[in-house]
Amino acid sequence: MGQITRIIQEIDLEGTTDGCITIGIIAEPYGPESQSVASIGILLQSNASEPDWKVHIPKENIDAVITALHEAKKAL
Repeated sequence: MGQITRIIQEIDLEGTTDGCITIGIIAEPYGPESQSVASIGILLQSNASEPDWKVHIPKENIDAVITALHEAKKAL
């Protein structure tokens, strides 16, 4: 799998001392010629070498995910 090729933003992870959320772009995540994806990583400690959780979102799904996250926020 590909590595993050561009970091868009790092956000402090609420409820942790040192955690963060990273938003980035991964080029060719599934091998040569695979489409780039947005990547969201959750690190419970910001100095970790790999995220504790991560998700890859294809460009075509980003708007739907944003809408669902807004709905989740309302429900919290």
